[in-house]
Amino acid sequence: MASLAYSSSSSSGKLAPTNNFRSSIPAKNTFISCRVNYKENGRPNTQQEAMPYSLTSNQFERMPVRKDEKRLRIFSGTANPLLSEEVACYMGLDLGKIDIKRFADGEIYVQLRESVRGCDVYLVQPTCPPANENLMELLIMIDACRRASAKTITAVIPYFGYARADRKTQGRESIAAKLVANLITEAGADRVLACDLHSGQSMGYFDIPVDHVHGQPVILDYLASKTIKTDDLVVVSPDVGGVARARAFAKKLSDAPLAIVDKRRHGHNVAEVMNLIGDVKGKVAVMVDDMIDTAGTIAKGADLLHREGAREVYACSTHAVFSPPAIERLSSGLFQEVIITNTIPVSEKNYFPQLTVLSVANLLGESIWRVHDDYPGGFEHFSGLGID
Repeated sequence: MASLAYSSSSSSGKLAPTNNFRSSIPAKNTFISCRVNYKENGRPNTQQEAMPYSLTSNQFERMPVRKDEKRLRIFSGTANPLLSEEVACYMGLDLGKIDIKRFADGEIYVQLRESVRGCDVYLVQPTCPPANENLMELLIMIDACRRASAKTITAVIPYFGYARADRKTQGRESIAAKLVANLITEAGADRVLACDLHSGQSMGYFDIPVDHVHGQPVILDYLASKTIKTDDLVVVSPDVGGVARARAFAKKLSDAPLAIVDKRRHGHNVAEVMNLIGDVKGKVAVMVDDMIDTAGTIAKGADLLHREGAREVYACSTHAVFSPPAIERLSSGLFQEVIITNTIPVSEKNYFPQLTVLSVANLLGESIWRVHDDYPGGFEHFSGLGID
């Protein structure tokens, strides 16, 4: 089994991947995917002809006997159709035919245009902004499949909205993550495949199996291909809550040193940086988080790192929510590069020179195959960071 591990090159002291997944280094602001000339939001997407990115189908161990592929159906919602196309491309399948419409009053209409009776159905739909519309669309898609006599229904949720509302921090607050989990379960889903949940405890809110796939190894593979010496690297957690994620990330990067930004939050989407734990002077700082929303936390952390003597600062995140004024903060010159994945579609107006988008389509596609094949080995070999 090929695994994502990283080591220090004995000759140059630079980061080097111990696998042979990548064949070339993508340019900045380039979307790395397996689709070519596909239109997103009415515009041609800037993609490379080759597929340089990490995971390719012929480098995974598969079960010797596969279930009938004709019994597997993949349908896409309207939240991220490009990612759904890439997943289907990796798997060598076509997306199922489905009609999704919105009435004048905002109600959502879903109709499957092909039979799914007795099939294993996978619905790819992140609950990204507009979160409520995309969530409701997913629920109605699940209901349509259940009423069409699908054998099993798996909700593939690259970005799980409401995941941050996973506990009560004050009196009389709701725990919306549990509510959303209940809605998905009651709608008729038999399984959930999610990518980089905000906290692992959210898996416990579901009364159905949850497969948690991490998108961070795709970013690790990209960083390992860059010419950064291990002695110059330090991984930074933008807050105390992300220390476990940053520690696992640093361990994969030749056990790089760890630094922590101590911040105090005074309100929702408002963060104040206090001080830095660790040494970043003269080093390349890689800030790691699961999502970038308004970029307040990561921007103030980057400013602190520069004041503490960091030579360069990279921002790495799986989910690019990019709520205003995130783009202004990220493109202000604080970051050498902002590395994200395509779990959430990035609109054309949100592209800036330092942005690099990596695709998680192969991770999701391989995960779907393994669920469908009842593969007993789990997903940790190629997508786990060991932080759950």
